[in-house]
Amino acid sequence: MTTTASRIKLTQLLMEGRRKAKPQLAEAAKKKRWNVHRGDTVQVISHRHPEKGKQGTVLKVDRKADRVVVSGVSLHPSTIPADQSMGQTRDQTVMRERSMHRSNVNLVDPVTGLPTRVRIRVLEDGTKVRVAKRSGAVIPWQKPPHPLRTATDDVGDMDTAMDDVWEVTYDPDDDQSAHHNA
Repeated sequence: MTTTASRIKLTQLLMEGRRKAKPQLAEAAKKKRWNVHRGDTVQVISHRHPEKGKQGTVLKVDRKADRVVVSGVSLHPSTIPADQSMGQTRDQTVMRERSMHRSNVNLVDPVTGLPTRVRIRVLEDGTKVRVAKRSGAVIPWQKPPHPLRTATDDVGDMDTAMDDVWEVTYDPDDDQSAHHNA
């Protein structure tokens, strides 16, 4: 009986490493070109999506999972736990955007304001641009609406002022001469 139990356990251990990757992630890894970037205006085009026709700005692109987060689309309630140190006694419920598959959205044509597919063209000077198939207009590469990481200018009791942070306080020449003279 013990040999059967150990044999089953050994078989289970050997089979653990053979799990297949999710097909969505394998499909997303094959993608080489992305037409949708953070900061672009897109429209939901999926017939099955409850918010078909809504437009918004892309907040996040998850290339590994082949998904995008669009502002104002697919909102759902999310609970933020109360922080006792801040004096909060109750949890807060906030509406946040859910991600959706990249194929559910198309870029918005800047001329017509309608969703369009995109082609990549190379100009005479060698720069690549996105061209709308619907109108032939160039869709500029958008700068993101906000950087992913920002430095705050708030100076607290224990913080260093932003001007002092960039001040050079170390000079390697002075440091080496101090060690040689000692």
